Amino acid sequence: MQTHISTTPFGRRPMTLGHIARQTAAKAVAPDAVAHKWQVFQHIREARELIGATDRSLSILNALLTFHPETALTGDAKLVVWPSNEQLMARANGMPATTLRRHLAVLVDCGLIIRRDSPNGKRFARRGRGGKVEQAYGFDLSPIVARCEEFRDLAQAVQSEKKAFRVAKERVTLLRRDIVKMIQTGIEESVPGNWGRVTQAYQGIIDRLPRSAPHQLVENIAKELQELCAEIRGVLESFAKTMNLDANESHSGCHIQNSQPHSKFESEYGFRDKNEAGGSAAETDNVRSLPKRDLPLGIVLDACPEVCELAQGGIIRHWRDLLAAANLVRPMLGISPSAWREARETMGERHAAITLASIYQRASQINNAGGYLRSLTDRAKAGKFSTWPMVMALLRAKLEEQKNGASAGKPRMYEESEDDSRVHVSESLLKSLQKPRSW
Repeated sequence: MQTHISTTPFGRRPMTLGHIARQTAAKAVAPDAVAHKWQVFQHIREARELIGATDRSLSILNALLTFHPETALTGDAKLVVWPSNEQLMARANGMPATTLRRHLAVLVDCGLIIRRDSPNGKRFARRGRGGKVEQAYGFDLSPIVARCEEFRDLAQAVQSEKKAFRVAKERVTLLRRDIVKMIQTGIEESVPGNWGRVTQAYQGIIDRLPRSAPHQLVENIAKELQELCAEIRGVLESFAKTMNLDANESHSGCHIQNSQPHSKFESEYGFRDKNEAGGSAAETDNVRSLPKRDLPLGIVLDACPEVCELAQGGIIRHWRDLLAAANLVRPMLGISPSAWREARETMGERHAAITLASIYQRASQINNAGGYLRSLTDRAKAGKFSTWPMVMALLRAKLEEQKNGASAGKPRMYEESEDDSRVHVSESLLKSLQKPRSW
């Protein structure tokens, strides 16, 4: 009886050194080695890209495994199966014959099976007495047992790679969210910095990230985003420390709720006299008697010239320029975002900006600008505050300085030229300035 086991394939199929090496490894398997065929198949399926197998070839391997009756494959057993092409096509969901032959070659090249061809290329088994298989020609499944540990390690490597890839993508998502929101915070809170350049740098990094990116590219993008995120966070944290928001809030919000809200600010601000601090009916009537029209922008800028230094180019031409400068003044005075937001909601954008410009003009005389703005906001809610007397008081003080330090001249209509920085007012406005007004 023939006992020789074929090494080379039948017909014109080629033989390579790789085939020889894989057959040698299959022969070296320990007799007591045991592998669960479906567990190994699961490992092969997970690591198919590393092994070189395809989805269709694994369908054929799955069909070949079903032709072996035992679930546990051992190293000393004969693991040759001999199904015909018709049987394989039936168990491979009707795969065409040409496709079947092509993917059987893939399984051989990957070292998942070994061809044991008969002299005429047919697949069959020769049985002895009692029905025991003595010689079989077909496909040898011994590589499943010989390489079971290799397949398990490859599957674990693939799982680790997928997990690392998933973590990297999650990291990029979190970093993108943090960076976008921190840039928005920096712009809204008027934190000093070139936020346009930061936005461009962020967009430049994201533009290099395609829809389907490899793991290494995602890791590189995550590293660059991490560096940018740390830089932005450092700027925001440094600015938050300088603002000392907690101290400002504790000095303003809690005391405003007292039954005498203005007495606290009396001791803090010092520059206001008793008539200005009062909340009498006469003061309310005085505010109601003020002009209903808006303050001209030119008068506001003459009363508060220091705010112009913060405008772009040092010039304020429109109300929107004053609003932009006020957003820069707010953090410089240590005013919290909530106090500024409440002032704008109560007074309106324009009057809140005028109020902030006036506070900035007298910043050296105010100990707690945030608390003072909250006090004025509360008075505005009660109808006891207007920006007219505040601006007029600043103009009156400026006129007094000019009167004491410069030669007297005949008042004329309000104007200001490049070579004359003094304040010029009309007769009627001058008479109005002579009247005592409360803030």
